[in-house]
Amino acid sequence: MFSKLHQTNFENLQKTLFNHKGDSIPLIELGIAPNIREEIAGEPIDTVKKEISFMRSLGYDYLKVQPKFATDMKQGSTSTTNDNSDRAWSAEHSGIISTMEDFEKYNWPKKENIDYSRFEKANKLLPDDMGIIGQYGDIYTLTWEMMGFENFSMLMYEDPELVEMVFNKIGSLILSMFETMADMDFVKVLWYSDDIAYSSGLMVNPDFYRKYLFPYLGKIGALAKKRNIPFIYHSDGVLYSVLDELIDLGITSLHPIEPISMDIKELKNKYGDQLCLCGGVDVDILSRGTTEDVEKLTRDIMQKASPNGGWCGGSSNSIPEYCITKNYLKMVETILKEGKY
Repeated sequence: MFSKLHQTNFENLQKTLFNHKGDSIPLIELGIAPNIREEIAGEPIDTVKKEISFMRSLGYDYLKVQPKFATDMKQGSTSTTNDNSDRAWSAEHSGIISTMEDFEKYNWPKKENIDYSRFEKANKLLPDDMGIIGQYGDIYTLTWEMMGFENFSMLMYEDPELVEMVFNKIGSLILSMFETMADMDFVKVLWYSDDIAYSSGLMVNPDFYRKYLFPYLGKIGALAKKRNIPFIYHSDGVLYSVLDELIDLGITSLHPIEPISMDIKELKNKYGDQLCLCGGVDVDILSRGTTEDVEKLTRDIMQKASPNGGWCGGSSNSIPEYCITKNYLKMVETILKEGKY
């Protein structure tokens, strides 16, 4: 679709994610809703081969691949982060684990049952000028979803031992995913996603993250550093109070820069020599604005975030099912057409 505007170049994406200036501004998205994909492609994107072709046709230099659990880690939760699933609400009050007995009875997935077959399939089919991003996350999110956020918040004080056990059970499973992905020499970027903040501030006291989550992020960061590959971190919300710590943990790139939460120009001015910024084009405008609005906004974000490199173009979260397809395509077209250095 945009092949005349873009020559696929995964090395350019890697360079940008390391916060260097490449030949052009690369595209990035955490997810594109299935109905948007189907509207653009004219058919369901339901195989690895079709997904590679779809991403390449739009100008993306990569395929994002996730491991899969053989059993559902979100039993009892209605939340989903899978590109092929509909959006739904997470458990707000009580979840499936409230007591030690619940923890012991739960059918926890085993590391040996994690499915990596899609990685091998993608590696066989992927053109040489594209690369694979290994992505997973939600150690913190899965913990509170399995307990229900209200219940989780109470148990942080009433039964911290149970919270720690759930957190570390999930953390060890997901860390093992990143260890396995880092061992695959064809995985050239690691991407961890886990929302820890609202637009008003962090979801819980930062000391909780420092004790439980950040050590896992540090281990993933060390895996990326050992391989000399970029490490992207995704979280919605305002992260100013912990950004220095996240950088120290090895994060090279931050996604998605929600405009309601953080100002991309301020981030560029303060962290432009340390961190690649990813995204920032307001999903609300993509979903309710005109193509003219989108083009103007995309240009504005480019001017603020892309001087001297270090910006990957994309939305301020992901492309949801309610996004206006022509607006999404206008954002992509504007970045590819005007993002040359």
